[in-house]
Amino acid sequence: MNGREALPHQGGGGRREGESRHVPVMLRRCLDMLAPALERPGAVVVDCTLGLGGHSEALLSRFPEARLVALDRDKEALRLSGERLAPFGERATLVHAVYDELPDVLGRLGIPRVQGILFDLGVSSMQLDEAGRGFAYAQDAPLDMRMDQTTGVSAAEVLNTYPPGELVRILRAYGEEKQAKRIVAAIVREREKEPFTTSARLVELIRDALPQAVKRTGGNPAKRTFQALRIEVNGELSVLERAVPAAVSSLDVGGRIAVLSYHSLEDRLVKQVFAAGAATTAPPGLPVVPEQYQPRLKLLTRGAELPTEEEIAENRRAAPARLRGAERIREDVG
Repeated sequence: MNGREALPHQGGGGRREGESRHVPVMLRRCLDMLAPALERPGAVVVDCTLGLGGHSEALLSRFPEARLVALDRDKEALRLSGERLAPFGERATLVHAVYDELPDVLGRLGIPRVQGILFDLGVSSMQLDEAGRGFAYAQDAPLDMRMDQTTGVSAAEVLNTYPPGELVRILRAYGEEKQAKRIVAAIVREREKEPFTTSARLVELIRDALPQAVKRTGGNPAKRTFQALRIEVNGELSVLERAVPAAVSSLDVGGRIAVLSYHSLEDRLVKQVFAAGAATTAPPGLPVVPEQYQPRLKLLTRGAELPTEEEIAENRRAAPARLRGAERIREDVG
């Protein structure tokens, strides 16, 4: 799971209003990657995953001429980040939306193209650290996991109502869980006795269902199941599949996009979109490649960049982060 903004180790839980204490993952590298596009006059940058506003605050501070459009599906995140970004006044426009809605948001705002786009994917620190949201497997909470709590089905509903075969598919596809059949068999047995409502019961069930050898490796044995449920509840991969190509299409020539992923499924999808944009689409054997077949993206990273050892030491949630970037180098032709 991601920790888009790291919290210092401290006692107590619940909501924290002093959001300046949050340190975004790979912040300096993201800013440096976007800088050539955002130092132009009148630049617009989109933070597609606002969260608690750490990246957005840094973007507005580093690029004083830039205008920010920031999206989040979580209304509580919008409220907290709105307080954080209030000093920037009209330079910041915050929108309640999922990031695959970016083209519609820009259309409503009358912005034809943007110069910079940032995605910081997955679940935010606020969602992880607020016990009542049910994202974390380390504390007991209602099994919700919705990033937007005003819509959609909860994780409890998924566990209690999905057919066994569908649950196995979700755990395998989204959690890369090799023990999916064993875990789902236990879930189905238990939900017939009593529906699932809290995370602690699910964690205990998973621990009991897995062989000892499996439990000795790879951290908390519930991690992959919780990831899979979260992705299913929020439609994360299907949203991302639409969002990244839409974001690339929203970039001006010379505009740049940076994407932070936190698990292999996200990173693979981003890699595929960027690689396709950076490849020629010409039929093989042409002596000269016409303009309409030329690449429209230039890759800014060799593979995926990783956080430094120092950052991981300061912020354990940065460990799985993978950063990829690309620059739009030509318009679509034809």
